[in-house]
Amino acid sequence: MIKNGTVRTVCQGCHCECGVLVNVRDGRITKIEGDPKHPMNRGFTCIKGNVYHEIVYHPDRLKYPLKRLGIKRRGKWQRITWEQALNEIAQKLTEIKEKFGSEAIATIHGTGPRPTKHSLPLLLHSLNSPNRVDVDFHICYVPSFVAETCTYGTSITQEIGPDYPNANCVLVWGANPLASHPAKGKEIVEAKNKRNAKLIVVDPRRTPLAAMADLWLQVRPGTDGALAIGMLNVIIEEDLYDKEFVDKWCYGFDKLKEYVKKFSLDKVEEITWVPAQDIRKAAVIYATTKPAVLHHRVAIEHNVNSVQTVRALAIMIATTGNIDVKGGNLLPTHIHGFKYSWLLQGLGEFRLPPEVEKKRIGYNDYPLISGRESVVPPFVHGPLFIDTLLTEKPYPIKALICAGGNPVITLPNTKKVWEALKRLELFVVIDFFMTPTAELADYVLPATTWLERDECCDMLYTSYIAVRQKVIEPLYECWDDVKIAIELVKRIPWANRKYLPWNSVEEFNEWRVAEMGMTFEQFKEKGIIMAPPKYKKYEEKGFNTPTGKVELYSTIFEKYGYSPLPTYTEPPESPISTPELTKEYPYILITGSRHVEYFHTEGRQVPTLRKRVPDPEVEIHPETAKKLNVKDGDWVWIETPQIKGEKSKFKVKITGNIHPKIVHARHGWWFPEKPTPEHGCFDSNVNVVLSGEHREPICGSVPLRGTLCKVYKV
Repeated sequence: MIKNGTVRTVCQGCHCECGVLVNVRDGRITKIEGDPKHPMNRGFTCIKGNVYHEIVYHPDRLKYPLKRLGIKRRGKWQRITWEQALNEIAQKLTEIKEKFGSEAIATIHGTGPRPTKHSLPLLLHSLNSPNRVDVDFHICYVPSFVAETCTYGTSITQEIGPDYPNANCVLVWGANPLASHPAKGKEIVEAKNKRNAKLIVVDPRRTPLAAMADLWLQVRPGTDGALAIGMLNVIIEEDLYDKEFVDKWCYGFDKLKEYVKKFSLDKVEEITWVPAQDIRKAAVIYATTKPAVLHHRVAIEHNVNSVQTVRALAIMIATTGNIDVKGGNLLPTHIHGFKYSWLLQGLGEFRLPPEVEKKRIGYNDYPLISGRESVVPPFVHGPLFIDTLLTEKPYPIKALICAGGNPVITLPNTKKVWEALKRLELFVVIDFFMTPTAELADYVLPATTWLERDECCDMLYTSYIAVRQKVIEPLYECWDDVKIAIELVKRIPWANRKYLPWNSVEEFNEWRVAEMGMTFEQFKEKGIIMAPPKYKKYEEKGFNTPTGKVELYSTIFEKYGYSPLPTYTEPPESPISTPELTKEYPYILITGSRHVEYFHTEGRQVPTLRKRVPDPEVEIHPETAKKLNVKDGDWVWIETPQIKGEKSKFKVKITGNIHPKIVHARHGWWFPEKPTPEHGCFDSNVNVVLSGEHREPICGSVPLRGTLCKVYKV
């Protein structure tokens, strides 16, 4: 830390982890700007990073440990010391363990890359419980990771993998990186504008990228799987695939070739609303413009076709020979000796014994994400966990520690989640602000921001790791998430210190880099460590699959009873599957896309951000607005058939960038300025009208994009 000057560190305002330079004057942060030397963003920063010091110094920031006074939801709190908080929490955990067993204790966290991604699993495993719950993994990242890992052994289509700077064709599918990952979005724009790379965008909305694309496919929400298989049919039928790569490195091509014939262009056009000639044109451009890169994000994971849709996209990359070639989708390169965060989430030496893992909620329901042979660090499906809280099946959950998430807002069926969390005997929340979730807690603990922490960064990096270093000392009595876990375990005599053997955050950081032959201080001096680029790495050891090849026909899926070839299933509520419902619910609802100003539920209390995006909006086409008799700025109710009688309120934004039959409602909305304890969490939260009952069979994804709804004026 310095009193005056500039500190080089890494932003954590979202999951991108961009390099930044932070200016300090008289010990106070005055400016945050992009680091030109950082490979992620090369000097760019978005508005969230630029103004993050408004969070650090916000008057409403949690400052001290708090203990609830009286019954839940009354909003009355008592300031206590860390010693009292940790001692009382440890005592209560011990009582619950002795009465109900360790499995009655769970943790829950939200999207990364806060250190809670590894601090909570390490804490939980120390307590001998397998119930690590993730708020959004079932609809974010994991469906893709499962699909791709079972195809070619890793994930290369999200932020990790696409080599935009060297691609001659960029296919962006169900993603809006200019808002969700601006640094990477900037690379796509540069590829298009500076090198004239072909750009294809698949999206129901005309996003800024779609507007500049050579070809925009306006797909009906939830039908991406049919579109992808249809494009595969063109690529194979017209001999546009890479025969040499397919013959040598792909397993099951003949079965795939026969299967995709079912998806004729006429049939796919009928399903997806995309003209047949455009489907063929997109397939030809992508397959013949080498090298080509394919990027997708969570939009295609927000439906009941999530995993199988990504399977089709992964197969498209493989059959065109765009795996691990310059300008294609690159296999990751790891830094030898570094302890990656995915290991700390429950793999390798940090894996629980089989007899403990078998107790995990969902162990048999979702074997590839929750079972012993899970292809990801195993976790508990969020909505399934809420069911368990209410039914106490297969057993009761009595204690929950939450950090880095706001499940009252982000899990489906908000009122159900609210009631479920109220039933806990012990609920601990670690956060920056008093959220609706924190209002239900027994103890609320204040966490440090990224500007107050030393740690390693590796979440979305492909061939390098970086260091995040403190800019200022932690304000008030805020603690690092890892410190909280370590200090709590020290107070629990029966805890297994194998999973948290360190006595301090400093020891933990030293351990992560020790096998690289350096100290953490030396790592800080370097800032970034990069591996040299290398292509076609599979030629040395093959692919990390059972056959050693790209599995177009998945032997893993076959083993678990899932379709080994990518399938398409019509959304459970749609004009095709439930035509009778369209009379009452005539529009298709999509949600989950980003404003660059907000990271999911975060930032609503930040003045600069809230001024730019003050209200929860719903985008409606001009023709639809005329039918509904609404204009810009009017407020409307949205209802769905999923939870009858519930409704959510949004402010109308009329735009021609959306189909007349589709409405697009923003997610993550609550109102810090509204009264406690709800803070308006039932007012304009789209999850109030989404049940989460329809679940994809492999990862349990729920249809956030593609259900039916009705809209009417408030």
